[in-house]
Amino acid sequence: MANIASQKKRAELSATQNIVNNSKRSRVKTAIKKYENAVNAKDVELAKSLLPLTISIIDKAKSDGIYKANTASRKVARLSKLYSTLLTAQ
Repeated sequence: MANIASQKKRAELSATQNIVNNSKRSRVKTAIKKYENAVNAKDVELAKSLLPLTISIIDKAKSDGIYKANTASRKVARLSKLYSTLLTAQ
């Protein structure tokens, strides 16, 4: 542990931010899993309603600095591709 007061504050702040960032990252992962489960169950209506919500959560995480732009874009592209394959499978 640091001895300097400002470094103690910085370590405490870093720990708090780490908790917040982990929860935001977890929220993205949970949304993606729900969407993928809907696609795997071939539930078109549920997938259609979850896709914009999931993309919104990913974009929010990107704007908060959790994900870089390319990472967020890649995640959205994969979800969109899953949806298009679900539609063509019918």
